[in-house]
Amino acid sequence: MTHDYTAAVTTTITWRELHRDVYELAQRLAALGPFRGIVAVARGGLIPAGLVARYLDLRHVDTVCISSYSDRVQGDPCVLKEIEGDGEGWLIVDDLVDSGITARTVKRMLPKAHYATVYAKPEGRPLVDTHLVDIDQHVWLIFPWDTEPGE
Repeated sequence: MTHDYTAAVTTTITWRELHRDVYELAQRLAALGPFRGIVAVARGGLIPAGLVARYLDLRHVDTVCISSYSDRVQGDPCVLKEIEGDGEGWLIVDDLVDSGITARTVKRMLPKAHYATVYAKPEGRPLVDTHLVDIDQHVWLIFPWDTEPGE
């Protein structure tokens, strides 16, 4: 199954918006902890996970590495790095849940972890335990790390 987002409406998230949103997400997550550590979903979840780790004072940070996009076309996930265990006590952080392809893959790996995303689209929203901002399915988000410096 592939999803082509080339015709989607685009919205750019600024660094300021991202920090604000991740901080608010971390406040929600603080009430659900404590957590043993954070699992960042690489690559999109790396920066949000680092910020959440800072806000929640968590120092144990690991990654799962999955590739499912190529030139804004989503395809089958390719797992590049897994984590052992069932996720008990861990917090998974990603930037966005879109179709749910990546989330399903990570949840199979770590079924007992708490899955959090900053942004969530309708197709993937049921797969996450906590999210902050609802995004329409047809909107393509451009994150600050996907722009040129100074933009």
